[in-house]
Amino acid sequence: MIRKAVWITGLLSTVMVAAVLLSAVSSDSSAKTPQPAAAEVKVDNFSFGPATLTVAVGTTVTWTNRDDIPHTIVSTEKVFKSKVLDTDEKFSFTFDKAGTYPYFCSIHPKMTGSVVVR
Repeated sequence: MIRKAVWITGLLSTVMVAAVLLSAVSSDSSAKTPQPAAAEVKVDNFSFGPATLTVAVGTTVTWTNRDDIPHTIVSTEKVFKSKVLDTDEKFSFTFDKAGTYPYFCSIHPKMTGSVVVR
């Protein structure tokens, strides 16, 4: 009878250790759930900074106008287009497909930039 009790106690200990390990693995894997990525471009002094931004698929890019005059963010391939942004206004776009996305300011067409999505 004592052998049986020892065997059951050992089995219960093994089950408890396995449960703790499974709990740690499942909570660890949920911590690795990818969060949506974000990136920023500043519009300042008649330029986009950075002029070329490389991001992962699914990243939301936010442009912020830091200039004292209005600007726009317009895709040359008509993928996205902002309204006219006054000082401190923002425009965001989420890039769901890989590729290169050139853009410009429609008010000041010599202002150009691009987003490379990988």
